[in-house]
Amino acid sequence: MKKIATYIAIAAGVLLCASCAQKWEETATADGYNLVTQKDGPALGYSPQSGVQLITKGGYAFKDLNRNGKLDVYEDWRKSPERRAADLASQLSIEEIAGLMLYSGHQSVPNENISDAQRKFLSEDNLRAVLVTSVASPEIAAKWNNNVQAFVEGLGHGIPANNSSDPRNETSATAEFNAGSGGRISQWPTSLGMAATFDPDLVEEFGRIASKEYRALGIATALSPQIDLATEPRWSRFNGTFGEDPDLDVDMARAYVDGFQTTEGAEGGWGAESVNAMIKHWPSGGPEEGGRDAHYNYGKYSVYPGNNFSDHIRAFVEGAFNLKGGTGKATAVMPYYTISTGIDPSGKNVGNSYNRYLITDLLRNKYGFEGVVCTDWGITGDNATIYSFDGKCWGMETLTVPERHYEVIKAGVDQFGGNNDKGPVLEAYQMWVRDNGEKDARARFEQSAVRLLMNSFRTGLFENPYLDPARTAQIVGNPEFMAKGYEAQLKSVVMLKNHGSVLPKTQKLKVYVPKRLYPARGGMFGFGGTSQARWDYPVSKELVEKYYEWTDDPRKADFALVFIQAPGSGSGYSREDAENGGNGYVPISLQYLPYTASTAREVSLAGGDPKENFTNRSYRGKTVTTDNVSDLELVISTKRQMGGRPVIVCMSVSKPVVMSEVEPYADAIVIGMGVQNQAVLDIVSGKTEPSGLLPMQMPANMETVEAQFEDVPRDMECYVDADGNRYDFAFGLNWKGVINDARVEKYK
Repeated sequence: MKKIATYIAIAAGVLLCASCAQKWEETATADGYNLVTQKDGPALGYSPQSGVQLITKGGYAFKDLNRNGKLDVYEDWRKSPERRAADLASQLSIEEIAGLMLYSGHQSVPNENISDAQRKFLSEDNLRAVLVTSVASPEIAAKWNNNVQAFVEGLGHGIPANNSSDPRNETSATAEFNAGSGGRISQWPTSLGMAATFDPDLVEEFGRIASKEYRALGIATALSPQIDLATEPRWSRFNGTFGEDPDLDVDMARAYVDGFQTTEGAEGGWGAESVNAMIKHWPSGGPEEGGRDAHYNYGKYSVYPGNNFSDHIRAFVEGAFNLKGGTGKATAVMPYYTISTGIDPSGKNVGNSYNRYLITDLLRNKYGFEGVVCTDWGITGDNATIYSFDGKCWGMETLTVPERHYEVIKAGVDQFGGNNDKGPVLEAYQMWVRDNGEKDARARFEQSAVRLLMNSFRTGLFENPYLDPARTAQIVGNPEFMAKGYEAQLKSVVMLKNHGSVLPKTQKLKVYVPKRLYPARGGMFGFGGTSQARWDYPVSKELVEKYYEWTDDPRKADFALVFIQAPGSGSGYSREDAENGGNGYVPISLQYLPYTASTAREVSLAGGDPKENFTNRSYRGKTVTTDNVSDLELVISTKRQMGGRPVIVCMSVSKPVVMSEVEPYADAIVIGMGVQNQAVLDIVSGKTEPSGLLPMQMPANMETVEAQFEDVPRDMECYVDADGNRYDFAFGLNWKGVINDARVEKYK
């Protein structure tokens, strides 16, 4: 019996030694970090300069991120993200947690070096969520990411940076696609354009491709999709949405998030190609009164005259919180700036991130959202004037900045967008201690820390946040991805009119393309500066000549191509009106010719601000003009010059348009929602058959726009053209006529 026992002990020892055999290999990369590969375990990346060492346990390698010589739960990749996040949160100081609750302002990456300002907020303020905007190149982005990750790895508990981005795959009209060629990043239509495909599978494919590109750039969180239900046709952010239909919005939201968050083949969906989706904007910024946007004080109120709050949250609850893939739900939510007027049963009208009913009672308790809630950018800052682009502290204007932070945390929010300074968060913590005690304050802050850390654990950033710049260059904008994006652009183009089947123009005909006036315009929401007015060709001669023979003489042309943009009438507020004794509020028009709002509400549904001595924000009786009425004049003059030969109007659209001014002068109308001119020409020339459908209604006139309810979808009288076609939701033409396929059957 002793011999048997001895043999058993020896055998067990041999098996134990085998299980303890080293299962990993380490190599030093040419990009300054060490890469550890291991059998049946994740790859690890770390910087030799950070002070991090490896710990071996059971033959596997682990990173000793806090450099204490032992394997902590949060360092053990075998543990669940939930356990790891809870362990790390319990170890962090309040100063470190306050840093996690920050989200940086916009950061451009002109080179691979970390700026002094970035070093400060990463080290002194413990910030780890960085919003990346423009990058010099994919390789530069990868190198900058590696420098940032090496820097923060050597600080405190070695928490990696969770870099993020607003949508970055949209194209410009003048870009050109060449089959087999790569680019800086794949280029797709806007969200409104993708909605025009009525194809959730296409949107999911976009998510899968874009997430690969994001991760190759070092981006692990997408500040998208924008799933606001666009029921207000005048809203300036209409083009960032999936349109005005709730059913389509639900399906597109689910597809987008599934595509971004799911790594194909990974257990539970999460893997090295997963990107956290921060859906926005809860509970929808769509019903802005009069179409004014809440980036500004004059647009801070959302209204619900149709009592239709329920439709606006469907894309969140039924779509982004009900995924088909293994990740289950979107991991983050951003409330909009708006005051959702009349929604809180208590009668409290404050910005959505300050509203406990919206964040805790509804989003968290009723609908079960356990992830990160991050404010939109700059909501705790001071607001100087009704029209200034600064702080957006709607409903909390009289509080101090730290008091606003406290109110946001009490509402149930975890993170402050656009705040690089931990100071106000620490002051808010002391206010919580004052009111509820140290233990309760610590528990509340740890709760947010766990949620925030989960999004870095799930995406594998704690194991390997480093990139191979050469591989980044191969992935981002590769020919396959570029081709997929261009195919999506083609599918998004909508043909509204084709009188007498003038399209397609398949032969090498002579075409006249008139110059258009580009009016001087400021950048949206204060970004991009002001452009100078100029006359120029809207499409390059070189591109057009790949399809047709160019002529500058309309008398010699077989047909004309007139490229125009949708009417632009401003943002709904006029400083000049206010300075002349008015209330400052003016209409937003969807037509080119001057518009007088004779049928607008006499009394606004919402209003009031400490800087205004009135509450009625009505603009009834006021007139507004567009800055590009020249586009309408261009169509009319071209029709006259062509003497009966076809005029094809190619309109760039970002929201609904009153088509009654343009349609009588056009033989065909093709609209694009964030596409290259080349895609439009592929449709016009017959290289591709149009298949896009309207994701919105085109109103018959401005009177129906004034009469519609800001919160109700598809409630306008639609324009009917000379051929009897109604420009309603889900309308579009192909070469045979009105499209009536399975998409129309499902959604209309």
